[in-house]
Amino acid sequence: MDRVNAVAFSPDGQVVASASDDCTVMLWDSKTGAGLSTLEGHTSSVKAVAFSPDGQVVASASYDRTVRLWNSKTGAGLSTLEGHTNWVKTVAFSPDGQVVASASDDHTVRLWDSKTGAGLSTLEGHTRSVNALAFSPDGQVVASASYDRTVRLWDSKTDASLSTLEGHTNWVKTVPLSPDGQVVASASYDRTVRLWGSKTGAGLSTLEGHTRLVNAIAFSPDGQVVASASDDRTVMLWDSKTGAGLSTLEGHTDWVKAIAFSPDSQVVASASDDCTVRLWASKTGAGLSTLEGHTDSVNAIAFSPDGQAMISASDDCTVMLWDSKTGVGLSTLKDHTGPVNAVAFSPDGQVVASASDDRTVMLWDSKTGAGLSTLEGHTDS
Repeated sequence: MDRVNAVAFSPDGQVVASASDDCTVMLWDSKTGAGLSTLEGHTSSVKAVAFSPDGQVVASASYDRTVRLWNSKTGAGLSTLEGHTNWVKTVAFSPDGQVVASASDDHTVRLWDSKTGAGLSTLEGHTRSVNALAFSPDGQVVASASYDRTVRLWDSKTDASLSTLEGHTNWVKTVPLSPDGQVVASASYDRTVRLWGSKTGAGLSTLEGHTRLVNAIAFSPDGQVVASASDDRTVMLWDSKTGAGLSTLEGHTDWVKAIAFSPDSQVVASASDDCTVRLWASKTGAGLSTLEGHTDSVNAIAFSPDGQAMISASDDCTVMLWDSKTGVGLSTLKDHTGPVNAVAFSPDGQVVASASDDRTVMLWDSKTGAGLSTLEGHTDS
């Protein structure tokens, strides 16, 4: 069965985009659930989808080796970005929306003009698949993470390679930048997190303490703390300026797969294969709540924009809505018939979207948990 791999809201919250193994992207009205457009053209699984900052363009990345740009209002295809010679894994817009970056198993990052679809540059240097990329908040720097054990920093304007960040001894999985753009963090299968200066490429800290691979890392919105989640069943909190370990958050009894900070940076949430979500105080590391109710692995979590609620998605085919202050379960959203892979709040926090292996996206009222729409249309390819 073809799964829905990714779901995203437009910046104004009016449109939901979903990407599927059925080779399509679908656009939906987030208020009514009506299907707006089926974006056809890819010839293999679509693994990532992103809206431009102004919401006018959707970019999709596919295993057919292409990126496609679409008009988000009409669904019309704008450009097919060809040049990669292997699977395209992820895609991102620059903060000003002028540039699209794509990362591929062909060892390269490519930059494209988002208006014309013209290729701007091919960033070559990695020697294995590129897994993740990110723009700095000012759009000047692109960071890329690779199976070649390195992170690379590139000047997005001149295409120059700025730095090759070496030190990891195994695959690098993810590479977020701090909110102020000054620090790059990298998480590796070598059990470490490393912090680097984004301007100089200098190694700032090696965050050691995990005893198994690191699955996810996140900066707090205020940029003060880095959280890391690991197969060693722990979350670790680190001072982003000094690299000092602040807390080891113990309590999960299986792999920790996802982490998220509340918008005010005060709370860290962690999701685990032990079927639970845990909430922790980010300043002290104290356990606040254990959110129990799922009966299988928890794959994804997110805070509402106001920080009052949380959602979690699980292999048990449900989405759960929680009060993030008390940890009390508010609703169990049960209509999916397959594992739920991704969840997101609309920008105004009123709607929750969930994407599942059952080939559907579902929209839910975040206050009541009521099902609003089942977005059907993705099919077996």
